[in-house]
Amino acid sequence: MKIGIIGAGSIAAIIPNTCCKLKEAEAYAVASRSLEKVEAFAKKYGIPKAYGCYEDLLKDKDVDLVYIATPHSHHFEHMKMCLKYGKNILCEKAFTMNAKQTEEIIDLAKGKNLYIAEAIWTRYMPSRKIINDVIASGIIGNVHVLTANLAYEMKKKTRLISPELAGGALLDVGVYPINFALMHFGKDIERVESSVQMTSEGVDGYESITIFYRDGKIAQLTSSLYARSDRKGIIWGDKGYIVVENINNPNAINVFDSSDKLIKSCEIPSQISGYEYEILEAENQIKAGMTESVSMPLEESLYVMKFMDNLRKDWKLVYPQEK
Repeated sequence: MKIGIIGAGSIAAIIPNTCCKLKEAEAYAVASRSLEKVEAFAKKYGIPKAYGCYEDLLKDKDVDLVYIATPHSHHFEHMKMCLKYGKNILCEKAFTMNAKQTEEIIDLAKGKNLYIAEAIWTRYMPSRKIINDVIASGIIGNVHVLTANLAYEMKKKTRLISPELAGGALLDVGVYPINFALMHFGKDIERVESSVQMTSEGVDGYESITIFYRDGKIAQLTSSLYARSDRKGIIWGDKGYIVVENINNPNAINVFDSSDKLIKSCEIPSQISGYEYEILEAENQIKAGMTESVSMPLEESLYVMKFMDNLRKDWKLVYPQEK
């Protein structure tokens, strides 16, 4: 499977570094608005084709799948371009800027027989099933509370502080604690409460989100642009608790009893970068003639976008393009 990459930033660089160790996929082409920049990128990462125009990449008949690695504000536009040229899509999270855009992409994709999926890597990782299997085993008893946080010091990064680029913590890092809660506690939600601290630029710099479930469970989530957090996810039961180290890319899953004694350490498979799972699933689904991800179906991406839209509505956070 030949992959074309739109965007030439740090995220885009993970694709060739992953593909070079996969027999199923090749980082074949990359496009950026700066030809000089993209040629240097292609040379550095051993990518055969470099284009200074996105549409030139999309016209390349050898490109089987396009990986979109541009800012959140541009995902909608770039996915529409890919659909126009008949290309399969893996699009970085957040899938779009808002739910309305996601709904339009889903509508545009209908009948085109093209694969489209959100590339939020934690949905595809083996750690997702490992954690759910531990919960289902009953080793920590009945689960009641989940906490998850993800924060980095990123308050000077243009794409994250600019309203025009749909910046803020929510769409970049906040989406991970939200997905962590949905993957492990589900969607039978009674209500959601939140608080936010806005930056001087007018985007969310810090948020605390509490999800109340109809069965009594609670998920407490935190994300921020201001400082690095411990990135832990902890699931509390009445007989013990699970500690997930780094919800953004779990590197350890340990289980403790109610006296804080370590009773189980889960083995996590070694990986190339963590991106291989979404790439391999895309390759398998496309080969099978499927148009959606098993791990992150489009309706699930739409659900997450609606969830985040509701948070932004409460915060009165509107991006300039939405006004």
